Amino acid sequence: MKHVLFVCVENSNRSQMAEAFARMHAPAGVEGHSAGSRPSGIVNPRAIEYMAECSYDLTTHRSKSTSEFDGQEVEVAVTMGCGDECPLVNAKRREEWQIPDPKELPPEEYRRIRDLIEQKVKDLLASV
Repeated sequence: MKHVLFVCVENSNRSQMAEAFARMHAPAGVEGHSAGSRPSGIVNPRAIEYMAECSYDLTTHRSKSTSEFDGQEVEVAVTMGCGDECPLVNAKRREEWQIPDPKELPPEEYRRIRDLIEQKVKDLLASV
């Protein structure tokens, strides 16, 4: 099994949506996960709402720490605009996606970020 880890600071918005899209679009043998360097402890209700529009139930997710992945090797670790705040994980490949945190954005901008994340996840999965 190849593991892809999406990391942002709070593990509440961007990385949660990326994990969801990976679960939706990953081929057999690839599994998506997410974590935060300073997890908020919640999945943002707006992320839940806007992922429901994509027929995905984010209420099944929980906000996790990167420490849960200590010692595990992942195929790809993707940081999502949090720069130095995201600790390095044991990854064969690393990518940095400069994606703004949508939590304070108006609905249409939030959806634009969600859709951008979906496209980037699809592109990434095609290369794993």
